[in-house]
This record gives sequence, C-alpha cells and structure tokens, in this order.
Amino acid sequence: MKKVLLSLFIAVSIAIPSSAAAFKATDRVPVVGAALLTKSGIPSNNVKFMVVSGAVDNSNYAANKTVNVSTQELTYTGNDSEVAAVVANELGHIISGHASKGKLVNLLTADSNASTNETASSIATSLKTSKEEKEADILAADLMVNAGYNPLAIIVVLTKQTGTYWETIQGKPANADRAMSIYNYISYAYPAKVKAGYGCNEYRNFLTYADSVVAERKANKKLETKNTKTQQKAKSTSTTQLRKFKTRGGMSGWDAAYGLLNGAQ
Repeated sequence: MKKVLLSLFIAVSIAIPSSAAAFKATDRVPVVGAALLTKSGIPSNNVKFMVVSGAVDNSNYAANKTVNVSTQELTYTGNDSEVAAVVANELGHIISGHASKGKLVNLLTADSNASTNETASSIATSLKTSKEEKEADILAADLMVNAGYNPLAIIVVLTKQTGTYWETIQGKPANADRAMSIYNYISYAYPAKVKAGYGCNEYRNFLTYADSVVAERKANKKLETKNTKTQQKAKSTSTTQLRKFKTRGGMSGWDAAYGLLNGAQ
C-alpha cells in the first residue's frame, strides 16, 4: 500500500510542473479576449485577437475589429488572469480612444506646414502616455472583474517587468507609480479583491511597498480625501466610457469624430 501511495505522489509531483509548463499565453488570448468583451455586454463574434511582435497599433479597431496584443507583454503572464490584464489594457486604450487619437490629430493638421505635420506624427506614434496607461488600466480592471478575472493580475504583470534605474535604487518595484495607481483604484472599487489577495511573490513584494505608501496617505486627511475623490471620478469616467463605447457600436469618441471629419473631406 505504501508503495502505491508513493507512486501516486511521484506521479502527481511530475504532473503538476508539466501542466504549469504547458500554459501558452498566446493560445489563451482569443478566449480571454472574447470573455472580456461579452461579459461587459460588447459583442465579440466579429472581433479578432492577434498576437504581434514589436509596437502595437490598434488605431484601426473601429474599422477592422482587430485587437492587437504584444507578444512581449505576454511573456510576463502565467495564467488567464494575467493574460486578461494584458488584453484588457489594450481594450482599455481602444475604449478610451487613445489608439485612434493620433489619426484624428494627423487628419486635422494634414494641410498645415511640414513642421506641424511632424509634430502630429510624433503624437500619433506616441499613443500611450503615462496618464493614458493609467486610464486604460482602470478600464481593464472593470472589464476583468466583469469577466471573473482577478484585477490584481495587472499589478503582477507590471511588477514582473524590469524596473528602471531610479526605481531600483529607491527600492521600488517595477512600474511602481502605475502599479500603485491601479492598486488604489481596485482598493476603492473592489475592496474584496484586495482582501482576497493574489498568491505570488511579485504581489507580496509589491504590498511591502504599497502598504507603506497607503499608511503615509491615510495619516494625512487631505491626501486621503483627494485619493477618494480621484477614485470616484475614475470609476465614473470608466463607466461612462464603456457605456458610450457600447452605444456607438464599438467606437470611441475619437473614432466617431475621425469618421465624421474624414467623411466630410
């Protein structure tokens, strides 16, 4: 009997790492992507999810219904929630209109001088500013919760990456500012998710940093009040953007404006 139990234990021990190693993020992108859309009331039957190398450009989503996802970002994922964090961020940019804003800027400056056009081109190719990433992360968290994924995976994917020189010498996790921003939002909008936590070293290491930041903020009434108002506004903005995106049939305000102006020319 002991030999049988030992054999079973060895078999299970071998099977577990084998199963974990079999996870292939690129294969999960279409499934996870469809869930993120449909669970938030956005039809996904005509939407494609493509994994691409290099820079990701989703400025033509309104026309081709294709969501491009970075293969580099997917290297930091190890389960469906983490894949959802990457895909939902791209959807967040699309819903906010970050991906199509550059096209509209170029259209409006098409008849201007070369210097202006060069500036517009620079704006178009730099679609994801820090502010835009944070805005996309908030939409991503809402989409993930609607679809049953753990939004704390956003923090895990961010902090798995290599930190900057200044983050390292200051003892901060990678992407500390952005990770703290979404942690504050999830703590406000989905406190039960924060209470449940996320079982990995990256998240535990992040909490070591985050707990001290939160404690310092809570010790200052003005900072705590400001944070609450910031999260309230973020939740309201995210809800409004998602509602309008669905009402327009899968277009952001920037997409709608571009379509009107382009059609008028």
